[in-house]
Amino acid sequence: MKNLLIAGLLLASGYCAMGQNQENLLRDLEKDTLQKNSTTGLKTTDTLIVKTDTLQLKSNDKASTDTLKVKSDTAIFRIGRKKIIMVQSDDKTAIEFPDDEDRSYTFKEVKRFKGHWSGFEFGINGLMDKNQSLNLKNELAPYDLKQARSWNFNINFMQYSIGFGTDKAGLVTGMGIEFNNYHFSNAIGLKDVDGVTIIDSTYIDANYTVSKSRLSTTNLTIPLLLEFQIPTGEKRHRIYLSAGIIGGLRIGSNTKVVYEDGDKHKDKNRGDFNITTFRYGFTARAGYRALRLFANYYPVQLFEKDKGPELYPFSIGLVIIPFN
Repeated sequence: MKNLLIAGLLLASGYCAMGQNQENLLRDLEKDTLQKNSTTGLKTTDTLIVKTDTLQLKSNDKASTDTLKVKSDTAIFRIGRKKIIMVQSDDKTAIEFPDDEDRSYTFKEVKRFKGHWSGFEFGINGLMDKNQSLNLKNELAPYDLKQARSWNFNINFMQYSIGFGTDKAGLVTGMGIEFNNYHFSNAIGLKDVDGVTIIDSTYIDANYTVSKSRLSTTNLTIPLLLEFQIPTGEKRHRIYLSAGIIGGLRIGSNTKVVYEDGDKHKDKNRGDFNITTFRYGFTARAGYRALRLFANYYPVQLFEKDKGPELYPFSIGLVIIPFN
C-alpha cells in the first residue's frame, strides 16, 4: 500500500497541470449518502465509515445494515478539483482518471522467484560408517559421538535466485559458513602420526577424568538447489521443497580436550588433522511459514582417504532465523 501511495502522489503531481474542472469523489459520496437518507429514512446523525478495504454506510438505526465492500485496496488523490483513483488487487494496479474517460492505465505486477537459502540454521551432527550406519563398531567405536552436544551452526549470508519464468520454481545459489562440533563419547584426542590421523589415548592411559573431547571444523559452503513452491491460498506463505548439492571448502579445524588430574586442564590444538579440504554433499530442504527444516549428507569422507578413519558426516536441523 505504501508503494501505491507513493506512485499515486507522483502521478497526481503530473496530472495537476491539466485545466479540466470536475467534481471530486468525496462530494459524490456525500451526494449518494444524502440520497440514501431521503429514500431509506436515515437520520442526519448516520455515519459514513471508510476503511482500507471496506466502504460501509452505518446507520444509527439498528434495523439498517447496508454495507458496500470493496475487495481491493483503493487510494483516492485530489489536487484542486482533479482526482486520481488507484486500485490495487493481488497481481495488478489500475490507475483511473474519472475526469478523462479516455485515460486509464493498468500495471501488472511482475512476480519474481525468491528461493530459500539465506538464514541462520541450527542442527545436530552425526557420523556414519561406509554402510551408512550410526552404530560405529570395531576400529570406529572410539569415534562414537555425544549426539546431543554435537552441534551444527550455519550462517548462509548470501543468496541468488534464478526463476524458470515463474515465481514458483527455480534455482537457488549463494554462500555460507558452516560450523561443526563433534563431541566424542570416549576420552580420546586426535593426533597425526606419519601423516595419518589416529586416536590419542594419552588421557585413557593416564586415567584422567575427561569432561570434554571434541573436534571442530569450519567450512565455506556454496549450494546449487532446485526449488519448487506450492501455493496455499495465503498470498505471502507457500510450502517450499528444494534439493541439490553443497560444495564445501575447509577453512579451519581444531581439537579440544578438557580433563582433570587433580587440577583442571584444557588442551586445544589447531591443525588440519588430514580433514578433507574440498568436499561436496547432498541437501534436502522443506518449510512452511516458521517451520523450516534441512538435512545434509556428505558422501565424501570426513578425513582424507587412507589418512584417517573412514567416517561420513551428516547434519539435520532447523532454520532459526531466515534472512529473506
